[in-house]
Amino acid sequence: MYDLNIWTIVLLCVAAAAAGWIDAVSGGGGMIQLPALLIALPAGSEVNALATNKLSSIFGTATAARTYVKHIAPDWKTAIPMAIVAGAFAGLGAWSAHLVPTRFFASGAIIALSIVWIWILLTPVLGSVTVLRWQGSQKHYVAAIIVGAVIGFYDGIFGPGTGSFLLVALVGILGYSFLMASSTAKFVNLGTNAAALIVFGFTGSILWLLGLLLAAFNIAGAFLGARIAISRGSSFVRVVFLGVVAVLIIRLVWDTWLM
Repeated sequence: MYDLNIWTIVLLCVAAAAAGWIDAVSGGGGMIQLPALLIALPAGSEVNALATNKLSSIFGTATAARTYVKHIAPDWKTAIPMAIVAGAFAGLGAWSAHLVPTRFFASGAIIALSIVWIWILLTPVLGSVTVLRWQGSQKHYVAAIIVGAVIGFYDGIFGPGTGSFLLVALVGILGYSFLMASSTAKFVNLGTNAAALIVFGFTGSILWLLGLLLAAFNIAGAFLGARIAISRGSSFVRVVFLGVVAVLIIRLVWDTWLM
């Protein structure tokens, strides 16, 4: 659809690889890949950028999810219903993407991520081990479903930071370790990406050739990131999470409030 020069495509591929690595470890890869697409594509192509980002991301997320499952299986009783609900609400969010200004969601994301960042920073033991809240009770699954619905809708309509929101909700609300939360978050995020991608596909918003090219690099980054996270454990994921979210907050503040 758009005539992009070779250097722009190369930079987009580098951004996709970096996004795959970050997403696999801590979430938040969208803060690299989506802005790169928004910059590369002409004005008025915001929905195309969102849709193409989803196409690339779903391959990286699937790669990371498969890698995690082989070593650290998620809590399937929580992950499956959470992914189904998150996917349904992601589809609703994607359908609404052209109706609601993304600035509204960006402002909410800045406030929420800032609170989360301070909380994680000041609570170093949080997420070091799995200590489930409401284990085996209905409250646990209700909380998981609510989290899936809220974050799923956000992922469909806007997206950046979705993996980070999932990670902190699984750690802070449900009581998983960072490593277990990463494994579960990848499965849930796979559901949200798939649902949003279906909606974007029906609306004809996806740039398929570009998206599939970026997907190859996203896969490579995701595979490497998941392997490193598994080998280094929850403490490594926590450090990367804090770094990624700090950069994400700065980026969102710049794009939303200062530009």
